[in-house]
Amino acid sequence: MKLFQTYDSPFPTRVRLLLMAKGLTADIIQPPGFHYDGLTKEEYLKINPIGRVPALVLDDGRAMPESEVICEYLEDAYPEPSLRPADPFDRARMRLLSRICDFYLVMAMVPLFDYSARPRKTWDQEGIDRAFGKINDALAYLEQFIGEEGYAVGKAISQADGALAPQLILTTEWAPPTFNMDDPLQRHPKLMAYWTAIQKDPLVSRLITETRDAIVESKERARAYVKSRSGS
Repeated sequence: MKLFQTYDSPFPTRVRLLLMAKGLTADIIQPPGFHYDGLTKEEYLKINPIGRVPALVLDDGRAMPESEVICEYLEDAYPEPSLRPADPFDRARMRLLSRICDFYLVMAMVPLFDYSARPRKTWDQEGIDRAFGKINDALAYLEQFIGEEGYAVGKAISQADGALAPQLILTTEWAPPTFNMDDPLQRHPKLMAYWTAIQKDPLVSRLITETRDAIVESKERARAYVKSRSGS
């Protein structure tokens, strides 16, 4: 298998978690045209017409995009060990947490990603404040459903942890210092406890380290990109 991905995007990270947890191997490939590399996506679009990461290419050449779809495929194709809770309600809660993360937290972060690719003098503080307000709302939703036994659901790692952990890095470690704002995670004690606990899991800890390193590199590329566009 081949996984087309970037290390600073939270979506491929959840796929890597499943691969690692299931003992599966895949060639990791960073496609051109992402994160200020100055290249086009022309070749990658032949593999994934949607043009986003990740995309998984099977050994027979068939390809599939979208992290949630890839994770569901891996669970169906390689059911052991399962990263789906056995209890139907817990399994539904796993999907709910992932959905809140994708549809509320990630979407609230999108304006911040856009601002970070622009010269600081063009930033709109009111827009930044609105984004952080929506981030806080999304975290409040997660606070209502997050587990309290060390993982997102129950006492074992699940797909929900793959969705939450990489996104919380951006929420608590990237966004506040980038925009000189307070850490919104501090307002949500159950999420804070979860964030502290989940970092102790060996697989998640490895993924978090990879993501942190990638964020540092991405910031440097972003600064160079903004500088080249502003002509200064």
